[in-house]
Amino acid sequence: MPIVKYPRATEPLWHEWDRKAQKCGLRHTVYAVNGDQYTGEWLDNLKHGKGTQVWKCTRAIYSGDWKFGERDGYGSYSIPDPVTKEYKKVYTGWWKNDRKCGYGVTFYASRKRYEGEWSGGLRSGWGRMYYPDGSIYEGQWLENKPNGQGMLRLPNENRYEGGWKGGKKHGPGKFFYLDKGQLFEGIWAADIPKCGILIDFGRDEAPSPTQYPIPKV
Repeated sequence: MPIVKYPRATEPLWHEWDRKAQKCGLRHTVYAVNGDQYTGEWLDNLKHGKGTQVWKCTRAIYSGDWKFGERDGYGSYSIPDPVTKEYKKVYTGWWKNDRKCGYGVTFYASRKRYEGEWSGGLRSGWGRMYYPDGSIYEGQWLENKPNGQGMLRLPNENRYEGGWKGGKKHGPGKFFYLDKGQLFEGIWAADIPKCGILIDFGRDEAPSPTQYPIPKV
């Protein structure tokens, strides 16, 4: 009985190319059409695991955790200095859904620094802000502004402790004028004290006390 040989079906080349193009696990640097590059782990063609992304347009670098194509977990974001061209960290901390979320530290161009909680890419929760003039705010934040209870300490050590709303002093609060040895306690609205009492507070230790003490009522 004669043996009939059937021609072996050849697989289209694009099938092989497609298999090789599938990204899963640790891969070498992969370049996007726009010039961005990513080196790290993949899952089902999405950045997933540990990896480093470099954006061609801004030359910014993110190195850290990824989850299904988005920054998620712990990582740091850096940009090149426009003058020295050396990289400087902008943010180090936690991410979720490609946004800052959780605890992290941000360095601003004007020598400001924020250490605290984030939500949806905005300062929200508890945090401490260092300002260029030496002032420090520590307390609650909501959508990038002091909101809730917090303390603002000025360079001359005077400080405000109390309520905040939308970045301004609001509600019951105390302002310690330690340079003059006085304390104002009252109610604030939109950064303006509306009513309260002013008393001597540590006047004997104050560096610049008032000429006369406040008489007791």
